[in-house]
Order: sequence, then C-alpha cells, then structure tokens
Amino acid sequence: MMTVSVQGEVLARFGHALSDPTRSRLLLALREGPAYPSELADALGVSRTNLSNHLTCLRGCGLVVAIPEGRRLRYELADPRLAHALGDLLGVVLAVDPAAACPDAEAKGCCP
Repeated sequence: MMTVSVQGEVLARFGHALSDPTRSRLLLALREGPAYPSELADALGVSRTNLSNHLTCLRGCGLVVAIPEGRRLRYELADPRLAHALGDLLGVVLAVDPAAACPDAEAKGCCP
C-alpha cells in the first residue's frame, strides 16, 4: 500500500535521498530523462548491484518509479516537478561557515 507524504515528511525523504552522493547523481541523471539501470550504472560508474540498492532507496522515498517495459524496467522521476526542484537546488548559493560546522563533521562525512 502506498501512502502520500506531506510537508515535513516529503522534505525528510528528499533530504535522505540527497544525503548520498550516488543517489544525488542518480537523481540528476534521471532529471535528464528516463533510463534503464544498465545505462545508469555505466553513466555513474557504479556496479549494477550498487545502483539497484540506490534505486530501491529512491523508490522507497517516493522519488522515482519503475515502469515495466517487457522484461525490463525503465526508471524515471516520480513527479515531473522533482526535475524543477533539483534545478532550483543546483542554483542555490550556500553561505558556508567552516568554523560553525558540526564538531564531528569529518567523522560523519557531513558539512564538508
């Protein structure tokens, strides 16, 4: 059974998806248009198993959908507005203050 996420939950799912560099690159690739897993794995330089795990995560977050085409699955963004949202995020200028970064940023791999 699928549920519809609203407001804070949508942002949390989107944030979780973007927290991994491979998932971020995957979303940007799908922003360009639908693709098959083998094409995506080659384009991102990751194994098909690794890509499959990330696609499963993105499907679970509700950001991508799998469209059956015969014996293959084609992946695309779940909502066309996601492409626009990703584009808007790419245009954001961040005011990064290294002195104010999380004290354990290096250990956690966040706020580089």
